[in-house]
Amino acid sequence: MNRPNPIDEEYIFDKGLIISSTNLKGIITYANRKFCEISGYTKQELQGKNHNIVRHPDMPKAAFQEIWNTIKSGKEWTGVVKNLRKDGYYYWVYSHITPIEINDEISGYTAARRPASHTEVEDTIPIYKALLAQENK
Repeated sequence: MNRPNPIDEEYIFDKGLIISSTNLKGIITYANRKFCEISGYTKQELQGKNHNIVRHPDMPKAAFQEIWNTIKSGKEWTGVVKNLRKDGYYYWVYSHITPIEINDEISGYTAARRPASHTEVEDTIPIYKALLAQENK
């Protein structure tokens, strides 16, 4: 019997808030218990690693470029992101990323993520597919 590839299977979570913080280079400095639970990584496995440890290959580079351009300029970013768990399953989140400012200088970023709604995911998929098609030309 052929089992589907986990990367094609969704991990559903419907409660809780994933919180993480990074330094200016995207290295994880804090991961809450829910982030560990949903991502499948321990706190020790996450801290000190680049946040792209949970990046799903379906995420277009242009989407992350927009995120970085926004938060580096000191603005908040919100949107839907497809992430990849340690076991290969994926999960969708609605993310709100905020720059951390100390003495008027950005010192890092904090992200709060909740489960993305079905409508948010359905609205986002065609946008990401179009961006990926552009990248793969």
